[in-house]
Amino acid sequence: MIESAGPADRIAVTGAAGGVGGRVAQRLADAGVTQRLLVRDLSRAPQLPAAEVAQADYADAAAMRAALAGIDTVFLVSGREAEDRLAHHLSAVDAAVAAGVTRIVYLSFLGADPAATFTLARQHWATEQHIWTTQSRWTFLRDSLYADLLPFMAGADGVLRGPAGDGAVSAVARDDVADVAVAVLLGDGHDGMTYDVTGPRALTLAEIADELSAAANRPVRYQNETIEQAYASRAHYGAPQWEVTGWVSSYAAIGAGELAAVSDTVPRLTGHEATSFAEFLRRYPDSYQHLR
Repeated sequence: MIESAGPADRIAVTGAAGGVGGRVAQRLADAGVTQRLLVRDLSRAPQLPAAEVAQADYADAAAMRAALAGIDTVFLVSGREAEDRLAHHLSAVDAAVAAGVTRIVYLSFLGADPAATFTLARQHWATEQHIWTTQSRWTFLRDSLYADLLPFMAGADGVLRGPAGDGAVSAVARDDVADVAVAVLLGDGHDGMTYDVTGPRALTLAEIADELSAAANRPVRYQNETIEQAYASRAHYGAPQWEVTGWVSSYAAIGAGELAAVSDTVPRLTGHEATSFAEFLRRYPDSYQHLR
């Protein structure tokens, strides 16, 4: 039986200029780990000790193969949202395998399933299935919605709109996701494991609005919408249909109870409690400046 990868493995971090990948890269650097950082734009690559930087895009299979040459373990974050994101994911997985990567730690999504209400969760399930067929060692980290994004669900008018009803979401801080990822990347016994990565409790959108009200010291309220109203209220953004559907279906998934699961993954793997939404707001006051 092959044992899980350890800290001596050669590790690559994709999306190293992003919200989760950047945090993972910084934590690995703080731990003295030699790593390779994959970014689309070299000018945005973090400058970290003992870190090589390679430019690659998931859609560019040749660049991905070159960037991952000599790597044992890759932390594969989900690609930027696009209509053909699933194709990019599959291309990146195939490139990693072709480059000789033997272990993939994939950042997936809570409730990934072919019948998930949230359309992007279906893409995550398909990516997981593809990784599974490659025979690579794998670990899937299924994180919930990011607590970091919840403040931006409320408009400057102090209204959080969406078709979520009384459903709840176990939002998780990106900091906690990064801590879990590093524990998996550097630890043993994680091969073949799927971990739900969530916050400490599930909150309704009305409760989220209350937390934002307290933090911003102004009224913030939740306004439930029908699906039709949700599409109409987002029409002015001029976004493509697939993107608007992703936005609306994320709320609908909350309403359907598909994002309410709470796990003990954060405390079990990191040794610290998962960050509550109230604590996140105390830690990151800039996240709700648009509400002041």
